[in-house]
Amino acid sequence: MNNPVMAQYDFDNPIYQAEEESEEDCELPAELARLLKQEERVIQPHQEELETINLGTEDAKKEIKIGAALEDSVKRRLIEMLREYVEIFAWSYQDMPGLDTDIVMHRLPLREGCPSVKQKLRRTSPDMAAKIKEEVQKQMAKSECVSITGI
Repeated sequence: MNNPVMAQYDFDNPIYQAEEESEEDCELPAELARLLKQEERVIQPHQEELETINLGTEDAKKEIKIGAALEDSVKRRLIEMLREYVEIFAWSYQDMPGLDTDIVMHRLPLREGCPSVKQKLRRTSPDMAAKIKEEVQKQMAKSECVSITGI
C-alpha cells in the first residue's frame, strides 16, 4: 500500500517565529555593504561659505564672491589681483556694447493668422512696479541695436 509522505507541521513553533539573528551575527559581504552605502548617499551640490567683496565704491558697487575658507595670504593676493583687473569684467549691460546677434538672437515663432494670447492685467505693489519699470527701461535701452524678428 502506498503511504503518501505527509508534511509534519509544528503548530507550537511556526517557522515565521524562528529566532532572529542579531545584526552582529549577520554580516554583509563588503562589496554589498559598499553598494548599500553608496545607494544611501544623496548627491548634494557643493556648498562653500562665500564672502562678498566690493571692488568698487559704495555708490557704484562691483561685488564678487570668493571662498571664505581661503587662506588669508591667498585671499589677499586674489583680491589685489581682482582690483588690478577690475575694468576687464562686465558689471552691467552698459559694459557690453555691441553684442553680436550672430551669437544669440531671440525670436518668437508665431503662426500667421493666430491671435496672440492676452492675459488680464496683474496688479503689483508700487515698489515692485517701480523696479519692473526700471528693469524694462534698462532692457529697452540695451536692445535698441537688436532687432526683434517674428513679431
